[in-house]
Amino acid sequence: MWIASDWKDYEVIDCSEGEKLERWGDYILLRPDPQVLWNTPKDNPLWKKLNGHYHRSKSGGGEWEFMNLPKQWSINYKDLTFNLKPFSFKHTGLFPEQAVNWDWFSEIIKNEKEKDPGREIKVLNLFAYTGGATIAATAAGAKVTHVDASKGMVTWAKENAVSSGLADAPIRWLVDDCVKFVEREIRRGNKYDGIIMDPPSYGRGPKGEIWKLEDKIYSFIELTTRLLAKDALFFLINSYTTGLAPSVLTYMVSNTVVKEFGGKALADEIGLPVSSNGLILSCGSSCRWTRG
Repeated sequence: MWIASDWKDYEVIDCSEGEKLERWGDYILLRPDPQVLWNTPKDNPLWKKLNGHYHRSKSGGGEWEFMNLPKQWSINYKDLTFNLKPFSFKHTGLFPEQAVNWDWFSEIIKNEKEKDPGREIKVLNLFAYTGGATIAATAAGAKVTHVDASKGMVTWAKENAVSSGLADAPIRWLVDDCVKFVEREIRRGNKYDGIIMDPPSYGRGPKGEIWKLEDKIYSFIELTTRLLAKDALFFLINSYTTGLAPSVLTYMVSNTVVKEFGGKALADEIGLPVSSNGLILSCGSSCRWTRG
């Protein structure tokens, strides 16, 4: 398992009965988590000192209950700064487990820049959300194209870039349907040295285009493979869909990216340490490709 263990401003304190108790900077949140299938004692006193609690409804969705929580605050990961705010369906605007992937591709980018300072490293971030991966790749020295179908998420990502001191960095911000964008980029003949994708289980594009992961993901990986440069550095796909085990991701990437470019695809669960007991909370899966 790949574990995001370098956080200072975030931690999973405890988890029980379908919920995880978290610290986001100075604030304690309690949110649902489908992976928390156990019922263990809630001995930590912070269970009773919440700043925010997302209550899931039995009919679907849910709502926030706030206790002395600001509308927006920020946390840091190493040299990066992220603006947080609770919004629809339990989210805060950041998936902290992804830090383990930020570190992975940032090291690849930095190493390549050290070997060849003049090389322009172009990275494409698809389903890019609030820009965690975009900001990490840019800070490492890449030129990033950030694509998401939600105008609000792209605006939020821009705010994170400003907070991280990257207001004037070479980032191309695009509100677009990811599939249609990739198709246009293929026609234009554009290529990228790294591709990151974090596709949702289900979603809609800006014009109502329906995305269902199980139906679309393999053909989309095939499509995006055509955007990789001949000397591309990496490919990363993340999944929070339960049915997509690491072995499934490996199989798909091996039959697309590896088949075309060689190298190796490795997949595993990603997770976060639970500070109260030293165990690890699973947070989905990732598959990484490199030439090495």
